Order: sequence, then C-alpha cells, then structure tokens
Amino acid sequence: MSISTDNWEQVEAAAKASLGDEIVQFIAQCRQEDAGADSHLVAVLHRVQGHFGYLGEEHLDAVAQLLQVPAAKVAGVASFYHYFRLKPRGRFLLSVCMGTACYVKGAERVAQRVMDELGITWGETSKDGLFTLDPSRCLGTCGLAPVVMVEDEVHGNVTPDQVPAILEQYRHRAREQGHA
Repeated sequence: MSISTDNWEQVEAAAKASLGDEIVQFIAQCRQEDAGADSHLVAVLHRVQGHFGYLGEEHLDAVAQLLQVPAAKVAGVASFYHYFRLKPRGRFLLSVCMGTACYVKGAERVAQRVMDELGITWGETSKDGLFTLDPSRCLGTCGLAPVVMVEDEVHGNVTPDQVPAILEQYRHRAREQGHA
C-alpha cells in the first residue's frame, strides 16, 4: 500500500487561483531569474497589493507557496514595511498632514474631526468602506497648511468645520460611480 502526503498540486492550484494569472506569471518570471525567488519578494508583494488593494492572509500564503519562501518571511516582510496593507483599504485614502507647519496650524483638530465624523482612528477604514485614514509626515504643501489629501487631491487651509463637506464630496462621488 502506498501512502502519499505530497499534495503540492492541490496547494499550487489553490495558490494560483487566489492570486490570478497575471500575478502567477510574474512570480514564474521571478523564479526563473538567478537572483533567487526571495529577492523578488517585495516586488511580488507590491504587485499583489496593487491588484487586490491589500495583502490578506490567503495572498501571503499563496505568495509563500509559489515563491517557495517560508510563510514567516513573507508575513515578516509584509508587516515590516509601512507601505503594505494587511487589511482592505477604503475606496478613498484620506491623509491628514501632521508635519510641523500643518500641526502648528491645527492639523490635530482637523484629524480629530475626521476621526469623529468617520468613527475611526489612524489606519482604520470607515464602516461604509469609503475612507481609510492615514497620517502623513509631510505632503510638501506647507503654504496651504493644514492639508488634507484624499487620493491625489489636496485640500488646503482646512478647518475642522470644513471636514464634513470634504467627506460628503467623496461620498457623492462614490454614489455617482456606484460604489455606495
């Protein structure tokens, strides 16, 4: 009687299914290079996050399997770099600049109003899935302090009282695009 504990075909198929053809092909290209698969780990994680918007446990496991890199290393890299998100982010990334100029001109009050309006804190996503709140060290627009950036749009000289209207602008946009 022959007993086999090797289920690589099943593991590989599940990993490929969770990442999709484009990412699987990218991983295959990375594995063919002489540098070693783990040297491509950050690039692969960037590609996965770009596609899915975050790095879920299923994604991390699939990357580990297909790159043949220990899962602990993949999780360690994903959690070490600030750029990587381990939870889904909202439709709109909202950043409040907390740099010196913005802070001095009231960014902390603006950020608190955003948190109060959305019911979240730094790094969290609103319950409606529209906004993820991130602090920013500096957005390079000090003359407009305090600054709120939503996706690539800069809102300058923001007061706490302006926050509800800014949020409503993006809620309206999401409704028009069928996202809420």
